[in-house]
Amino acid sequence: MSEWFEFVKKDFVQGFPAFCGFEVSSADYGLFETRLSVKNEHQQQDGFVHAGVIATMADHTSGYASFTTVSEKFRILTVEFKINYLKPAIGPVIICRSKVINNGKKIKVVEAEVFSVANGSEKLVAKGMFTQAAVAAADLLKG
Repeated sequence: MSEWFEFVKKDFVQGFPAFCGFEVSSADYGLFETRLSVKNEHQQQDGFVHAGVIATMADHTSGYASFTTVSEKFRILTVEFKINYLKPAIGPVIICRSKVINNGKKIKVVEAEVFSVANGSEKLVAKGMFTQAAVAAADLLKG
């Protein structure tokens, strides 16, 4: 794996995503996969993984799928997203797999699927579409 992918994998786990407990499973050009070992803090009142945790995981994982397609001179910012929750996430682990499906120079479209994993079986619990912008890091400092 290239040095860039190794950097992206390390960069992913900081700040709020680190607080949530997200971990990187794999990274490749235009692809990113993450996992979360579900704790009580991730659940809502009925014991399902909270929709906000799922949305955050899908958004952040999708952003890093896009990040694998640019150089270190760029940052990825979400412009908008839509997520469909298909069933409650109840497994002890959830996995998110994101894939860049339109790799424009400045605008990228990414698909994310979130799976609940229990007893070795994966169940699709959410699917999202994300539009992201590749912005020069130097431009972000200008405000």
